[in-house]
Amino acid sequence: MSQNIITKEYINSIISQTEFDVSTVFDKCTVVNAKLPNGFVITESSACVDPSNYDKEKGFEICKEKIINKIWELEG
Repeated sequence: MSQNIITKEYINSIISQTEFDVSTVFDKCTVVNAKLPNGFVITESSACVDPSNYDKEKGFEICKEKIINKIWELEG
């Protein structure tokens, strides 16, 4: 029986080919849609309670990490 081994490099290659669509909802929520190279779409969000604390870039980074974790689950 052969074993499939998923590496960080393999996940990084998927991420490098992924299209990201980032939007802000209600001035305090970042929503990220990621279209993987195979056409599969993953959607994640990150929000804060107070709009004055909102940071779109930080929200994107949080969502991107969630998406990477989901890719690990899907590929593993």
